[in-house]
Amino acid sequence: MNESRRLRGCKKTFVYFRGFAPSVALVWALACVSPRVASAEQETPAAVAQAPASVEQVGKQMPARQRSSPWLLVPVVSSNPKLGTSFGGLGAYVRQFDPDSRVSLFGLTYQYTSTHSTVAAVVARTSFGADHHRIVALAAAGFIKNEYEDYLGSGQPLKTNDDMKAVLGRYLYRVKGDWLIGAQGSAANYQVLGESAEADLVLETLGVQGFESAALGAVVMHDSRDSEDMPTGGWYLNLNNFAYREALGGATSFDAYRADIRGFWRHGGRHVLAFRQYNWLTSDAPSGAQATVILRGYKLGQYLAPYMSSIEGEERLSFSARWGATLFVGVAGLYGEDTAVSAARNVYPTAGAGIHFVIKPAQRMLINFEYAQGVEDNHGVFLKFGYGW
Repeated sequence: MNESRRLRGCKKTFVYFRGFAPSVALVWALACVSPRVASAEQETPAAVAQAPASVEQVGKQMPARQRSSPWLLVPVVSSNPKLGTSFGGLGAYVRQFDPDSRVSLFGLTYQYTSTHSTVAAVVARTSFGADHHRIVALAAAGFIKNEYEDYLGSGQPLKTNDDMKAVLGRYLYRVKGDWLIGAQGSAANYQVLGESAEADLVLETLGVQGFESAALGAVVMHDSRDSEDMPTGGWYLNLNNFAYREALGGATSFDAYRADIRGFWRHGGRHVLAFRQYNWLTSDAPSGAQATVILRGYKLGQYLAPYMSSIEGEERLSFSARWGATLFVGVAGLYGEDTAVSAARNVYPTAGAGIHFVIKPAQRMLINFEYAQGVEDNHGVFLKFGYGW
C-alpha cells in the first residue's frame, strides 16, 4: 500500500515543486500567518521580572545603529534522503511603517539542490494603517530536474526537466480586536518535459503531464500572539479555502479547506510550550492536489489523501538572550474515501530537536537548525529562518 500511495503522489508532477522548494514554502508560510509584532513596552512587568536577560531587553540595550539595521540575510539549507541536499538563502528588507503595525518584510529567496534544480521567489509581507491592513504576496519560478531509476514502478528509468511559475497573494482587514477577514488567490503553471524523446514517450505512456491551477478564496483569522517570529503567549486561528476553477484559467475545478490553530504558553521564566493542530481537507481534487503530510522530516507531496489532520507539541527552551533549543513531537493522519489505494498506513509520526540563535533581538527574529525523524526513511536536517511554525 505504501508504495501505491507514493506512486499516486507522483502522478501529478507539480507536487515535486513543493518538495524541491522548502525555502519558498517557508517564506509563504511566514507571510500568510504573521501576527502583529509586540514592542518591548508591551511585555508585562511580571514577564520582564521573570526574564531579566530577555530578548526584548537586549534589544533595548543594543546601540541604536545596530537596532536600526533594516537588512536581514539568512542561509537556508536542508538535506534528506528523498530530496538530496539543497542550499540557498533569504535576503530581506525589514521595516515597520507605524508604531501600531507589525514589521513588514520584502525579501528574495534562492535555492539550489544537489539534483541541479533551482528555485527563486520574491516575497512581500506588509502591515500598515495601525495593522488594520495586511498584504502578502509571493512570486516564484524554478527549473527542477528529477531523475528516477524505476519511475512509477514501470521499470523504466526517467529524467525530466520541469519549469514552474507561481504567484500567490492575500489581503486581510482587521474588523475587531484580534479578528481579521480577507481574501486570497493563487495561480500556478508547471510544465514537464523529458530529457530525451524516449523520456517523453514514457511520460506520454504513463499519462504524466503538467499542471495549471487558478484559485480564489476567503480567510478568517484570529491572532493574539505577542510576536511574529518568537511568540511567548496568545493563540492563533486561521480558517481559509481555495476554490480552484477552470473558469479562472485552471486545468480542473476542485476545493481545498484548511484550519490551523496554535497556542503558546510561557513558563519557567522564558521557556515556551507550543501546540499546533492542523487540518487540510480537499473535495474532488485530482490526486496530486490532495492533502499531504505537513510535518518536519517528510517531503511535501510524498504521501497524499483527500484529508489530512496533524497535531504537534514543541518545547522552546531559552538558555540565554540569544541561544535556545527546540524539542518537538507530532503525528499526522491521512484519511478519506479512496478506492485507488489501500489504507494500511495512515499515521505518520515525527520527532526531533534543534538549536536556535536570535539574529535580531529587537525584532525577535531567529535562525533555527533542526533534525527531524519520521518513518520509512523519512528524516531531514534543516537550517532556516524562524521556527517550524
